[in-house]
Amino acid sequence: MRIRKRPPRALVPALAASALLLVTGCSADPGPHTPSAAGPAPDATGSPSPGSSGSSGSSGSATGTTDRGGRPLAVAAAPAATSAAVARPGAAGGRAHRTGVEVTSYDSRTRRAVISPARHGNPSVSPTPGGTPAPGRTAVGDVIASAPAPGAPDGLLAEVTEVIGEKPDGTEVQTAPATLDALLGDGRATGTVPVDPASFDVERLLPDVKVSWTRTGDVHAGPEGAKVPLGGLRVDLATRVATAEGTPASAAATVSGFVQVEPEVDFSYGGGSTAGGPASARLGVSGAWTSRWALKGRAAASAQPLRLPFAKLHADPVLQVGPVPVVVNLDLTCYLRISGDGGVTVDIEQDLKGDFDAGGTYDPAEGWTPVSASHMTSTPVHTRVTAAGGVKAALGAEATVGLYGAVGVTADLAPYLRGEAAGTVDATSPTRSGTKAGVGTAGTWGVYGGLDLNGTLHVQLSVFGTPVLRRGIPLGALHREWRLAGSPG
Repeated sequence: MRIRKRPPRALVPALAASALLLVTGCSADPGPHTPSAAGPAPDATGSPSPGSSGSSGSSGSATGTTDRGGRPLAVAAAPAATSAAVARPGAAGGRAHRTGVEVTSYDSRTRRAVISPARHGNPSVSPTPGGTPAPGRTAVGDVIASAPAPGAPDGLLAEVTEVIGEKPDGTEVQTAPATLDALLGDGRATGTVPVDPASFDVERLLPDVKVSWTRTGDVHAGPEGAKVPLGGLRVDLATRVATAEGTPASAAATVSGFVQVEPEVDFSYGGGSTAGGPASARLGVSGAWTSRWALKGRAAASAQPLRLPFAKLHADPVLQVGPVPVVVNLDLTCYLRISGDGGVTVDIEQDLKGDFDAGGTYDPAEGWTPVSASHMTSTPVHTRVTAAGGVKAALGAEATVGLYGAVGVTADLAPYLRGEAAGTVDATSPTRSGTKAGVGTAGTWGVYGGLDLNGTLHVQLSVFGTPVLRRGIPLGALHREWRLAGSPG
């Protein structure tokens, strides 16, 4: 994991640690629910199983349907030294196959690439009918799928439109954008693959953001004592926020806690549509979610919610879909949002557990439709409200999911805590061991947990080979709120 720091900004409260992830769809569900099981975190040094065209099945719950040869297209985490795949649509023996070459450089401005023999070598690759593209043999019409490469950090999916000539390091070619159906054809594959938590690049926007993860082999990163399940990614947060004028030091406003996720990428493709392009497709993110966080003190009044981004995370997991490396791009911005009238002092803490599933699915009859679902259970740990007024604090994540650098889905998931009181109130709920319930003088009060979700499916989902969307499709605004504690009635 690579971590970059930014210097603290003037007038921005100090932030010790973080919160996170993930993308999307969420609805409150008070009933029990078992999240989909996530396999162990993929090992970046893993290698394909003998005789398979994907990578080790131990790195994901991969299910394959069939390719045009009747064999399953495995879907799993790609090995670290995955080769590029090439297809020659319309040519004899031109279906997609792994090759002994790689993209060694790419210029996104001119769309020129250099194709060279793979430096890591791949003895399992042999020539196929139609020839294995290599320096001197690359042809116009070849469609290339590559894992991230110099100049193409999001991977490359492109068609060769001109062979420019030989260079010392390989064959230079002119390219144009391509789509996945040119490589996958009428093959079919479906799989869910965990994202290695160590692969996230973390940019700290405020000081002291703490990120923890655990992967196979007892490899752990993060603060001592931070327990994270295998394949899990955890971000901790503890920060002061602006306090209402005249507030005593004992009521200084803070937000603290953690968010923990076990992210998985959901991918499917079904070829063979009579109208051309795929007959089905899906791209999404799912996984288990755990969080505990608290809001304390008296936050300052604000006419508009104050939004403070504090961390950005990015990963480019590569899926091996049969012979084809499919690069998924995940971006996440974690933020804190506070609003209120500056009148109420609160001490609220809650646990959240559940799962989430967000993305889009395609079929020729309906086109692209959104997927947005979550099952969450909430437990109040401690609640106290003093004086009158209202405050709301969200610890949210704005995420994007795409393929080969083309954004497909954006989602903004914001779990929140809210407290309000009317009249003269000093109330405590008996939700922590040893705490006694009590209400002083007349008034009403309540504290609530909730989830807000908004998002969009984008035109760039056409990278599958589906028709271009005329406009973005909203995931649909989702709002759920539940009562944690409060006065009777």
